This record gives sequence, C-alpha cells and structure tokens, in this order.
Amino acid sequence: MRNTIEKYSPSMHIILIYLIAFILLGFTWFLQWILGLVMTILLGLSLYYTIRQEQREIVEQEKYIMTLSHRVRKVGEEALLEMPVGILLYNDAFEIEWVNPYLNQFVKEGTFVGKSLDVFSKDIITAIKEDKPKVNFYLEDCHFAVTIKKEERLLYFLDQTKQVKIQHHYNNVKPVLGIIYLDNYDETTKTMDDTGRSQLNSHVTSILNKWSNHYGIYLKRISQDRFLAVLNQQILEALEKSKFEILDEFRELILDNNNVPLTISFGIGHRSNQLTVLGELAQSSLDLALGRGGDQVVIKDTEGKVRFFGGKTNPMEKRTRVRARVISNALKQLMVESEQVFIMGHQSPDMDSVGSAIGILKMALANEIEAFIVLDVNELNFGVSRLIQEFKDTELWDYIISPDQAIELVTKGSLIVVVDTHRPSIVIESRLLNKTDHIVVIDHHRRGEEFIEDPTLVYMEPYASSTAELVTELIEYQAPLVKLSRLEATALLAGIVVDTKNFNFRTGSRTFDAASYLRSKGADTILVQNFLKDDLEDFIKRSHLIERTTIYKNNIAIAVAEPGQTFNSVVIAQTADTLLGMRNILASFVISERSDQRIGISARSAGDINVQLIMEQMGGGGHLSNAATQLENISVQEAYQQLIEIIDQSIEGGNE
Repeated sequence: MRNTIEKYSPSMHIILIYLIAFILLGFTWFLQWILGLVMTILLGLSLYYTIRQEQREIVEQEKYIMTLSHRVRKVGEEALLEMPVGILLYNDAFEIEWVNPYLNQFVKEGTFVGKSLDVFSKDIITAIKEDKPKVNFYLEDCHFAVTIKKEERLLYFLDQTKQVKIQHHYNNVKPVLGIIYLDNYDETTKTMDDTGRSQLNSHVTSILNKWSNHYGIYLKRISQDRFLAVLNQQILEALEKSKFEILDEFRELILDNNNVPLTISFGIGHRSNQLTVLGELAQSSLDLALGRGGDQVVIKDTEGKVRFFGGKTNPMEKRTRVRARVISNALKQLMVESEQVFIMGHQSPDMDSVGSAIGILKMALANEIEAFIVLDVNELNFGVSRLIQEFKDTELWDYIISPDQAIELVTKGSLIVVVDTHRPSIVIESRLLNKTDHIVVIDHHRRGEEFIEDPTLVYMEPYASSTAELVTELIEYQAPLVKLSRLEATALLAGIVVDTKNFNFRTGSRTFDAASYLRSKGADTILVQNFLKDDLEDFIKRSHLIERTTIYKNNIAIAVAEPGQTFNSVVIAQTADTLLGMRNILASFVISERSDQRIGISARSAGDINVQLIMEQMGGGGHLSNAATQLENISVQEAYQQLIEIIDQSIEGGNE
C-alpha cells in the first residue's frame, strides 16, 4: 500500500476541483474566519476520502490487469498447444523445426520434426518458393488449407474437410437434364403393324426403365422417339465412368430383334442451376449427336465444353430425297439473291473437296451468278494437281482464284459456300467467313465441337460417302439447267472414288445412284484412275514408313517416321490406308513431321475401333473409320506417347 501511495498522483480533474475550492475557501476566511475554519476541516476530510477512494480503484485495476494478463498468457499457450489448428515452423532448408500437438497427431510413428515439408505435400515447398500465400492439400483424408508466412517461416494448417464435403455434396446434387432419342425409330417401325410397334415400344421402355432405375434416374417418355431424363451430377459421373454401357446393351438387344439396327442418342446439359439453360444445352447436345450420325452421347456445359461417348457404329443411311430437293432449291435461291458466290474447301484439298467445289461452281454459273473457286494451286498434292491441270484448257480455269484475290473481290452481299469441312480453322481462307453474313456448309463428316458460326444453310449428312455424292444429288434436282461436261463429271466421280476407297467403304445405295448419274454424264473411270495413280517417289516414301510400323495390342498398326523426316498429308494418309489392308489389322495410325513444322497423324479403321473419337481427343476429327489431326509444338515421339495413352483409355476404359 505504501508503494501505491508513493506512486499515487491525483488526476487533473481532481486537482482542478480542489484548486477552485481553495480559492473559494480563501474568500471565506477573508469574510468570515469561523466559517472558513469549518470549511477547511470539511475540505480536508473530503480530500482525504477522495485520495483513499482513488487508491482503492488503482489497486483493483492493477489486480484485474495482472489476472487478465495471466489468463491471456494461459489462453495463448492452450491455443498454441490444444486448438484444432496446425502450426509449423521450418528452417531455410524447408525442414520442420517444430509442430504443435494437433498437427503431430497425423504422424503414424515418431514426429514430423526434422523431416522435409515434402512429407505433407510437394506443393508446399513450391508455393513457398513462388511466394504464394496459400496452398491446399490432403493429409489422412483431411483437406487442409495452408496459410504461408514466409518471413516468419511459419505455416498455419486449417482443416477444411467439412467445407469441402459440403461443397462436394452441393456439386453432386446439381441438376442435370438429358434427352434420349431413338435415332431411326420412324424407319424401323414404318413397316411394322400395330402389334409389332407396340411390342417394340414396350421392349425399348423396359430396357431404359431398368437402366434408369439402376442409376436412380427419373425417366419420362415424352413422345414415340424421345425420353426426358432428370438426374444429378453424381449420377452423371457414374454414367461417364461406365462409358454409358447402355449404348452397347441397347444396340445388342435391339439388333437381335428382327435384325433391326435401332440405336439411341443422348443429349445432356449440366453445370447450371437454371433449368431453362439445362434444357437448351441438352437439346443442343442432342442436335450435335445426331449431326455426328447418332448412336452416341454428347455432354455439354455452360462453358461450351463438350464430351463424347459411343459412336461406334457407322451411321445408317436415312437421309431422304425430299431433303436433298429442298436443300437444292434453297441453295439456288441463296445464289440468285447474292452478288457473287465463293466456293472453298479445306486446306490441302483432296479430290472430294475440289470435285464438290466444281459441282457447286457449275450450279452457280447455270443460274447466271458470278462464282469463283478459292484455291491455292501451289499447295496441291500430285493427284489433285493432275485434275486441275486438265481444267487449264477449259473455261472453268478462269473461275479459279487465289485466297488473296478472293479477299479483294468479296463483298457483304457475297455468298460463301464451304464444302467438305465445317471447321473454320482448316478452311482455305478463314478471313472470307468474316466478310459476309451468308454462309452455306455442305459436308459429309460427323459434326465436331468446332463449327462455322451462324451459317445460313447447313447440309451435313454423315451417312453420305462423300461431299461429291451430296453435291451430285443437288445437281440432279437442278437438271437440265446444270449441264456437266465429261471432265466436270469425272472430277465429281473422282471425289466419290477417293473417299470410298473404290467403293469399298461407307457406300450406300445413294452412292451408286450418284455414280451412275455421273457416268451417264460422261464421267471417265479410266481418267479417274489416271488421277489416282501412284507416283514412284511417293510409293518409296510410303514403303519407308511401312518399314517403321509396329503392332500394338495385336491388331493396331502404328507407323512413326524418323525425327527430322517430313512427309506430306497424302503420303501419310495413303500409308494408313495400306496398313489397314493388312491381315488382322483393325486400325492403323501414321505419325510424321510435316513441312509446316507440325506433326500429322492419319488414322484408319475397319469399323471396330472409332478412330474419330481418338483423333478428336488430339484436336482433330473425321469419320469413325477415317480421321486425322495436326499437332503443334510437339515431337514425333511425344505424339506417339500421347496417341498410345488415348488408345489405352478408349479401349481399356470401355469406349471400344
């Protein structure tokens, strides 16, 4: 208490009050000394009481502060040692110097002290070096968010397992909408009586109901050939893991029923909480699946990412003559309304691309519309170059222009017709697509994720053997207005012959009808064979590639060119065709460097393996039995390893 009194100093407000009191007391003594004496005694007592009271308060405050400090130190020690937050100190060598008991409980034996931070995760050291404030990792089924204090060499481990589980559950229960379509229901049932149709409907519904009940999917038939499926993200992931085995099961069961090749397609929309958006994504996915020939699943999200499953069967020919006539009339109308027509195919054009372009040119000229074929005659393979040389002495030669000339001539009122491709990245001159709003796409390839934006008219038939076949049918519906010369008919026939490998692949009755029509117009099969004759140098190159062929998984032939050796796309494609003709070979792949510094891969299949899906995963596309891709910034060996991994995923994962 003595120390407290010695340390005591009255507050300023008390000093001020007593100063005023002493001044008043002085006046009182001057006026009335007896009253002043009484007041002095009272003031002294008041001063003594005030000082004692303040001393008591100071003592109590000091006791409270001492108690609070002790409690704070105790809480800090308990928080450091017992709070469910991991705390770690490390040294300059990223070795653990100290951990609190909470974090040390995750070590099975001994302690973390003395070990590298890699014992938790290699990402921690990387994050420290890159000055990242936080990093996430899993430890013993717990998800930790690590806060990094680099200057103090201190790490805080926050357990976020519950939050991650809640987020995971939220993502799992997000709604997913799907539309299931019976691809060729009308064609299958048109010859059936009511009893047969009823039995087929019952059989189809039974298969789909059994499948949906197994996965917990709500399924509702909304028309004769459509079903609506409601599921969630977790169920969708399970379906993807199974590679949508319902496609195989459905196809096999239905094929046994009177040998009717009835298949189904799925359009699925996900990753949105808005049902209207999911519905639009599902319909868009279904359109894409049908545009690729059906018998497959297409999954699309709000970011435009697309995944494909199935597509193992060759598309059935189900296009009608009515559709061809409607497209022919619509194309004619667009040509008449345009100022001029520009026709172009894909880069490194083949016979199908050039032949179909010539057919469209004849249609435009027959309707008295100025038209041009956009072609770089300096970038043609030997066979196409022979065909173009034949046209030098004809009037059509004047209608072949370079891409630069086309850019100068095109106007806003022009019509662009793209043949034998639908991918804007591989057309001969992509700048033309931005010069006009009127674009027509005519193609026979299965539709891919990349597509020309907002075309005015689309005629895509993956059931056709070639674009030349489609164009020939369009010409038939404008005859006798369109008159083909012998050379022009031969060019179209050459396109069909090349894409069907002399009528051995992807041929239907309409293919032979188109070939018959062209023959009636004078198409010369001998001239076609002259166009397609091998050059000796190309034959030697092809033989060299075949020598470097290895057999993978007993029935897949893969030829890899030597690093530094370049081959053109024609030689690569011809080599793949040759390898496919070998006994017991179900698919062939040829990998080689190209003169444009890219890696080219050409793929062929006998139909059992879908090479289109494999090439799409490498940025390419094509048909089930004929596909290709081009890769940049990669070596031949790296391309080979990537191809092997995708083949393994496709075959072992259940795609094939």
